[in-house]
Amino acid sequence: MAMGKPTSGNLALTSYDALFESTTNVAAINEGHIAEIALDELHAPEDHPFLVKDDDAMFRLAENVKRYGVREPGLVRPRQDGGYELLCGNRRKRACELAEIPTMPVIIREMDDDSAAIAMVDSNLEQRESLLFSEKAWAYRIKLEALNHRGIKSDVPGLLSVDILCEQTGESKNQIFRLVRLTELVPDLLDKVDAKKLAFNPGVELSYLTRTEQAAVVGAMAKYEIKPSLSQAVRLKKLSQAKELTVDGVDSILSANKKSVKSNRQGITRFRQYFPPGYSEEQMEAVVVDLLTKWKARGAV
Repeated sequence: MAMGKPTSGNLALTSYDALFESTTNVAAINEGHIAEIALDELHAPEDHPFLVKDDDAMFRLAENVKRYGVREPGLVRPRQDGGYELLCGNRRKRACELAEIPTMPVIIREMDDDSAAIAMVDSNLEQRESLLFSEKAWAYRIKLEALNHRGIKSDVPGLLSVDILCEQTGESKNQIFRLVRLTELVPDLLDKVDAKKLAFNPGVELSYLTRTEQAAVVGAMAKYEIKPSLSQAVRLKKLSQAKELTVDGVDSILSANKKSVKSNRQGITRFRQYFPPGYSEEQMEAVVVDLLTKWKARGAV
């Protein structure tokens, strides 16, 4: 969503309860009105950072909606080309689709782009119990950009927009900035962070690489079936910043992981004669480590 002109009012710390009070409370709708809107008129924002997945939680929500209806209205604003932008309630909309309910209650409000971005992030952060790294990263970035664009800092003199986000989320400034850095990762690497195929800290360091360099990292990870370590990611970052990183350099640094694993596996094969034929190298290594740990615990070392 493009940034628009600011309007009066500060939505920086808007809570879910403030956005969605009971429909019988006039204060809840004094800036808009509640209506039943057809699902095909409700559209997710272009840069909506929160995923809508058909998982077990979604199917439970759909069953709940089928039985009791949508108990909390979504939040929308009119779109210039027709229909409404669904800022909060995209999971409820999907649940309605699964439950074959054609409409959904929403609060309709006129909002500029910045207010819409802030409301979208706030309401979703309030409602969602667990978020992927990518969801947090993009949500924090969107809100910070909206606050900064509006010139909002805080009611407390000298307090920056990031401090507002710290108060809301309980995250430290450093952690927020590190999460936002993840938005600089190419999609393949960000997906790997979400899937825990790339650790968070190495992911942050790799975000400083160019997109071409990151693509080379993706290729090397697939080629060698490895995860970059933090030390490797830091080394790649330093070489990139010094304009000395090449595709071959990425391959050389990351292939060290595979070589190390291969060397360890070759060492463990010396003990194969003591194991049943079906034991893998990983199983043999686990047994040896367990025996050595127990041996050390008995004071044998």
